[in-house]
Amino acid sequence: MGLYRAIFYRLVLAVVTLLLLSVIVFAGCQILPGDVGRAILGPFADARAVQALNHQLGIDRPLLVQYWSWISGMVRGNMGMSYTYRAPVAPFVIHAVLNSMKLAAIAFILVVPLGILGGVVAALKANSWIDRTIVIAGLSATVVPEFVSGIVFIMVFSIWLHILPLTGTAPRGAGPVTQIYYLLMPSIPLFMILFGYIARMARAGMIEALHSDYTRTAVLKGLSRRQVIWRHVMRNALLPTITVIATQCGYLIGGLVVVETLFNYHGIGSLIFSAAKAKDFPMLAAGILVIGTVYVTVNLIADLLYSALNPRISFGGSR
Repeated sequence: MGLYRAIFYRLVLAVVTLLLLSVIVFAGCQILPGDVGRAILGPFADARAVQALNHQLGIDRPLLVQYWSWISGMVRGNMGMSYTYRAPVAPFVIHAVLNSMKLAAIAFILVVPLGILGGVVAALKANSWIDRTIVIAGLSATVVPEFVSGIVFIMVFSIWLHILPLTGTAPRGAGPVTQIYYLLMPSIPLFMILFGYIARMARAGMIEALHSDYTRTAVLKGLSRRQVIWRHVMRNALLPTITVIATQCGYLIGGLVVVETLFNYHGIGSLIFSAAKAKDFPMLAAGILVIGTVYVTVNLIADLLYSALNPRISFGGSR
């Protein structure tokens, strides 16, 4: 019952967080520069036509009325109508989220095992040339912006070597293998950014666990080095790494505007950016709330993994 109560408590906090996010998103969209009707009809449209369109879209209503109409529709699953496309928002957002999830999955499959492996090896070989090489390589890759590494990889792998395609968007009707092939190029800059974070956290957790009392006790009991590492050290060393991985999930799904633009990939990041430029409030707000939901869900999953890896950690927090 304590576990269920804690999960219910976290779900309530998640709802409150998303509600506050909705208020911030609505307020932020209201202060975006420009006029919606003017953005849709163009700079040379008649002022009366712009005013009539704004009235038709309901933009001239009181702010509280607009917010209630929008948020009540979101709760019912109605994301509204796009100002730009004059079509329901949901199909655009769902398609963009699925695309971003595909790219995030490829990047995670590459970076999570290799990042953890790099951190573990660096910790086991602490203060050696292997440790220094992994740490320096990870830090160097982390500080390089995605658009810089992306351009370099395009020049090398696409233009010079002709190994990978320029774009991340596979042809229509392409199979899973072809889609993965097209997603390899945009996933490489993401790998470069995240490898250093994950490797450093895994290294720090491993070093701390290797010098802990329970590790010394396991060694004194006569367990082999392999048993100590797999049964005792790794289980506790992964706890800080899970936090880093969880926080990067939201970034991989919603923060890839630069990568998606550079590789002409239609994900949720590029969709939100386009909606902001066009003052397409329903599209913009729905996309941001979806990303917020992803963040909240991933953090809840991270808490569950914390509890599974270390039962001594109270899932209910410090209540």
